[in-house]
Amino acid sequence: MTEVRSGRLRYSSLETLSAAVTACRKCPRLVTWREEVASTRRASYVDQEYWGRPLPAFGDPQARMLIVGLAPAAHGANRTGRMFTGDRSGDWLYRALHKAGFASQPESTSISDGLQLTGCAITNACHCAPPQNRPSSEEIRNCQPWLDATIEILPVHIFLALGGIAWNGVFDYLKSRGEWHGGRPAFSHGAEQHLEDGRLVLASYHPSQQNTFTGRLTEPMFDAIWGRARELAHAKSRACGNSISFPLPKTRHSSTSTFTASPHLVTIRHTITTIYVSC
Repeated sequence: MTEVRSGRLRYSSLETLSAAVTACRKCPRLVTWREEVASTRRASYVDQEYWGRPLPAFGDPQARMLIVGLAPAAHGANRTGRMFTGDRSGDWLYRALHKAGFASQPESTSISDGLQLTGCAITNACHCAPPQNRPSSEEIRNCQPWLDATIEILPVHIFLALGGIAWNGVFDYLKSRGEWHGGRPAFSHGAEQHLEDGRLVLASYHPSQQNTFTGRLTEPMFDAIWGRARELAHAKSRACGNSISFPLPKTRHSSTSTFTASPHLVTIRHTITTIYVSC
């Protein structure tokens, strides 16, 4: 794989990038908080060993869609060691991904639960659990190089931003590479921005309890976003004839790939339906 540079470091694959992400200690406030939470633990998880480190990206190493969230939950992903795993936001996300054909199962409880993603990967604007789920502007800027490197490694065609901070992070990357000009577009649920190179950015409210408990984001609203993402994947697949992995109807051809998220995580094996679609 082509070497990718982010800042002064180089990453040749998601594996090397993930190892660097999980070792990051750049933000003192986040380091203190994530480790304190991992040490004290919530009473209901007192018998579990917390991850307590930055979270690497999770998903298909050939993902054409990149989902960008905000930050790990203190007792969710900061506990389990996998993006959106072990909390109610993850319950919403993986249930929707399963309905749309991107996830092998609707639940995500631990890194050893067998969950597989096809055609998509998940990352965050901030890789450490922040106090009160609110990373500072400086902390988000410190994490931007990790997002940039993830985008450059994956063959991303569709960006799906969960919330305004994730939306801004995607456009900050695009602006830094000369792929978007002017100010960031306004964020709104269901917004779409088509880029000159054929890629596109979709927006959804984040499935946080603040949004789902208040009815600002309903399950039909959320499902419609993933239906739209699948529709766009289908449209892209009809444009030309290379073989990539999208969550389209099954064919007789299949292949298997393996992605180890980091030296500390279990190996995730992905069975990918192969279809002949566009580059």
